Amino acid sequence: MPKSTTQFVCNECGYTSPKWLGRCPDCGKFNTLVEEVIAPVQTKKAGTMSKISSRAMPLSQVKYEKYERVSSGNPELDIVLGGGIVRGSLVLVGGDPGIGKSTLLTQVAAHLAKEHRVLYLSAEESCSQVKLRCERLGLDSDNLLLLNETCLENAEEAFYDAEYVVIDSIQAVYSEALSSSAGSVGQVRECASKIMRIAKSRGITFFLIGHVTKEGTLAGPKVLEHIMDAVLYFEGERTENFKILRAYKNRFGSVQEVGVFEMTSEGIFGLTDYSSLFLSDARGLAAGAVVTPSETGNRCMMVEIQTLMAKTAYGLPRRMSLGVDPNRLIVLIAVLEKRCALPLGTQDIYLNAMGGIKLNEPSADLAVCAALASAERGVAIDKYTAVFGEVGLTGEVRAVGYAEKRVNECLKMGFKRVILPEKNMKACEKFKDRIELVPVAYVSRMIKALFAES
Repeated sequence: MPKSTTQFVCNECGYTSPKWLGRCPDCGKFNTLVEEVIAPVQTKKAGTMSKISSRAMPLSQVKYEKYERVSSGNPELDIVLGGGIVRGSLVLVGGDPGIGKSTLLTQVAAHLAKEHRVLYLSAEESCSQVKLRCERLGLDSDNLLLLNETCLENAEEAFYDAEYVVIDSIQAVYSEALSSSAGSVGQVRECASKIMRIAKSRGITFFLIGHVTKEGTLAGPKVLEHIMDAVLYFEGERTENFKILRAYKNRFGSVQEVGVFEMTSEGIFGLTDYSSLFLSDARGLAAGAVVTPSETGNRCMMVEIQTLMAKTAYGLPRRMSLGVDPNRLIVLIAVLEKRCALPLGTQDIYLNAMGGIKLNEPSADLAVCAALASAERGVAIDKYTAVFGEVGLTGEVRAVGYAEKRVNECLKMGFKRVILPEKNMKACEKFKDRIELVPVAYVSRMIKALFAES
């Protein structure tokens, strides 16, 4: 059987070279040549005809495949995955160093090992270090198999005896088919492709831990994320106990789901009460803060938006936003200046969504406008008032989705008044006997409703 060889291919223009070059001779780009495996070509005997391995079939004849889900032992992780772990899937978990990726997957592996065959492949730590972590977390690791190996071919045989495999991390393992070092673009791509073929052919579930770059993206080629069934990101500061797990890709669930975790000395545990994380105790006392119900997947969270204004000391005022799109903030400031005559052109404006959550949906527009108006007037908004709605460039408040769910969440959290789009009022009329509903059609009316007495 002919032996596999390698070649170096430019990611920009496709130029091939038998050896690595720092600069591509064809396109002139630097550091773009990546090592790839050249698979040996199987020659066919003369006179033989190729057999058709698969045939196309009509959509109506395709049989529905029911995916089997298994609980990970962590309800928050199950929610982010779409209801549990799908057998035979590939899940990539990325995040900054020390944020808790290994701790979370160690807990998941120990839980699955109670009823399934689980292998924890540690390419960065020794088996004794993993055992120390299990003892620190109080995990029963009798049925958990540990393997310290960096060569993927040497660990491949151990994969076949397991139902679930955790690889820590994908940048630390390498394939003997390539001569480049572990963690390079070619190695990550080749190892991920081999793992995918094993997972799909044998129905083994793989959890891969991935490093991130200084820009916050997963290290390695984009094909690493493309072949995964689910890509999860751990977010949060290492000095804080609260972490957010966000799904950026999920073939078996919604990518809008967010899981909230708390890091303790006994491990990482999911949170069901988010009021301590996304709502401050001092809300309603200082100007520039308002609460909005944010829809994340199948859940609704009450998130506080805070703003701070200060007279600019330079000719160009500064705009800084955390958790809200900065471009969206600039647009809303322009709407308030033009449609509501608020003098914001000489103010430095800082905006923050509490708890480190990202508000990507347009329903937070009206709450941002309310917080900006409160900061500009210096009048605090009542702590039991919630605001949601999309704002157009004309100052119109547009309807948003899941209005009933948002109002119901405000009711459960003890809020007494909700300012909402006028077009959503009809769907929420059933709540008007239990909570005050204030429908508005324009941003100017929202400001009058908030500061009628001031």
